[in-house]
Amino acid sequence: MPVIDRIRSYHQDLVRIRHDIHAHPELGYRETRTSDLVAAQLRAYGIEVHRGLAKTGVVGRLKAGTGNRAIGLRADLDALPIHERNEFGHRSQHDGVMHACGHDGHTTMLLGAARYLAETRNFDGTVHFIFQPAEEGGGGARVMIEEGLFEKFPCDEVYGMHNWGTAPAGIFGIRPGPLMAASGSFDLTIAGKGAHAARPEQGVDPVVVAANTVMALQTIASRNISAIDAVVVSVTQIHGGDAYNVIPEEVVLKGNVRGYKPEVLEKLGPAIQRIADGVAATYGARAKLDFRMTYPPLINHARETEIAANAAAEVVGEENVDRNMPPRTASEDFSFMLQARPGAFIFIGNGKGETSCDVHNPRYDFNDDIIPLGASFFARLIEKSLPKR
Repeated sequence: MPVIDRIRSYHQDLVRIRHDIHAHPELGYRETRTSDLVAAQLRAYGIEVHRGLAKTGVVGRLKAGTGNRAIGLRADLDALPIHERNEFGHRSQHDGVMHACGHDGHTTMLLGAARYLAETRNFDGTVHFIFQPAEEGGGGARVMIEEGLFEKFPCDEVYGMHNWGTAPAGIFGIRPGPLMAASGSFDLTIAGKGAHAARPEQGVDPVVVAANTVMALQTIASRNISAIDAVVVSVTQIHGGDAYNVIPEEVVLKGNVRGYKPEVLEKLGPAIQRIADGVAATYGARAKLDFRMTYPPLINHARETEIAANAAAEVVGEENVDRNMPPRTASEDFSFMLQARPGAFIFIGNGKGETSCDVHNPRYDFNDDIIPLGASFFARLIEKSLPKR
């Protein structure tokens, strides 16, 4: 069964919503205009609206029939601190903020499904439409859960979807088990002894220590962790010094780690500290580490993965569903929801051919052509999981 005709009939309405959201991007926990728009659309569809979880979160409740089962469908609201380099009419009107990850499209697809399900009521049970703030590093899913999301809106299962920037439009990808990596961050302070740049022997140069530490940290993935257990350790920032002729007192390294297995991730912080201490001691410096895991790995539940894959196949055909896509090293805070409830996360191809690019790129734009596909996927998922009696 292909794209739902009724959803196709209001495709342009959804495109206008998506362009509006794209033109007015908002960062995590500040999505007030976006939340207002989502709430207004849900109310217009006749859906019960609840607001306030995680500051700007919105949850719509839709009940049909007498069934007592409930399913949650989640989309994310926030944008990224990126200066958009597109020139089309719906480009960002907020300098330095843009929807470079497609959350505008995710929100629109879920609204499209909500409109259809509210019109048809072709299911038996309850659907919770969860519009979550602050996915981009803010942990909005975790905050919504901590503030009572699943107590106030019970869900037997929960599903989410993300665009797949480099895959062709019309393709879905999913896998059971680990699909996306956990994410952690670290701040490593290298303390030395300041000196005149002309007399380095009178100090302990933290810049030299930091440079050697950056290279030494690469041995964690290559020599401390099994090649079977993929991890990434990346130093992404180096801060230190204020003058050309002064050796600074300290240098701060900031970075990110990724991995899939909790028992492997537990090794990363101690490994960074051990290496940093060793390199610092070699030069007479000191190292202080602040290490924290931010997002857990996203692990799909087997049964719900099969349900999601089957729903996607109904929309685009079995040949266009990859049921065993390779895991991705990116992270996603829907992982918190999958720790709390059974469910699955699926990818939808966004590609536009030669002009397409991946997410987090200043020239990225969500593909409007796939909006009916994503909306139809959510709708079929509900109709199959909560069949009308």
